[in-house]
Amino acid sequence: MSLAPRAVLVHRRTEYTELIARHGTRGQAEFFLRTRGRELAPVQAADEATRAARQAVTAAIPAHWRRGEVERADLDRFLFAPDDVVICVGQDGLVANVAKYLDGQPVLGINADVGRNPGVLVRHPPAAAAGMLRALTGEDAARPGGSARDLTMVEAHSDDGQRILALNEVYVGDPGHQTARYVLRVPAAAVTEAAVTEAAAGLVAERQASSGLLVGTGTGATGWCRSVWAQRGGEIDLPAPTAGALAWFVREAWPSPETGTARTQGGLTGAARLEVLVESDRMVVFGDGIESDAIELSWGQRLTVGVAQRRLHLL
Repeated sequence: MSLAPRAVLVHRRTEYTELIARHGTRGQAEFFLRTRGRELAPVQAADEATRAARQAVTAAIPAHWRRGEVERADLDRFLFAPDDVVICVGQDGLVANVAKYLDGQPVLGINADVGRNPGVLVRHPPAAAAGMLRALTGEDAARPGGSARDLTMVEAHSDDGQRILALNEVYVGDPGHQTARYVLRVPAAAVTEAAVTEAAAGLVAERQASSGLLVGTGTGATGWCRSVWAQRGGEIDLPAPTAGALAWFVREAWPSPETGTARTQGGLTGAARLEVLVESDRMVVFGDGIESDAIELSWGQRLTVGVAQRRLHLL
């Protein structure tokens, strides 16, 4: 007899919880915030909304299902099973945080505070959890099997076997966001229109000095990559979240006798890859803004970045 699915509830500590942990008592936390021109009441209200959302989702899990729970800080030590149903209760970033640890498991994003969170990835209110979970097992005849989007992810591989997988974007550059030196190799088909002439001549590599590269998905096109894209006047098209394509940007490329600025943005599709040959003592690669979970590179190492085979199955 097969086991019932396991519902794994993923959450993160609220600002209120962190304040109490840091200052010991509610009164001390309130005093701390007042010295900085803030009030505790809205922080506590957000905490209560999150707790209520978690309670509502927990109550919505079918009684015969198995259950698990993990805090965001413990994700790298949690073992997800192939038949898990992952329920993220909180903000959009929580879905991105958990994505790299999954391999096809369905993810349900629950918006813990509809008035404050955009709801790009946590798309459903707590009241919708029961119906969504029933649909997964075919218990909801109106939505047999539920509906989902397979969101494109980005992956980076180093030549020594290290790997980073991300839902939004990967950053490649100096750990302090200062100048990194490297050779960027770009497939001719991925070069922007400004460099078409050079690409046609076979020049697909450029030595650069910059504050780093961003390679992002269509999901990430609403965040860090979008800010860079907007600053440049939207010269390239950003991909859709499910398009199987990426956009890449070089930040603050510096022209010099040895370094160029001809290739600073473009797109990647299919098997196309960017290659970065490191010419710095230390460079890092991290995904979705989590700098604490990075891989390190040094002189002569090679990194490839492109569309990941793995996708996020978002309900």
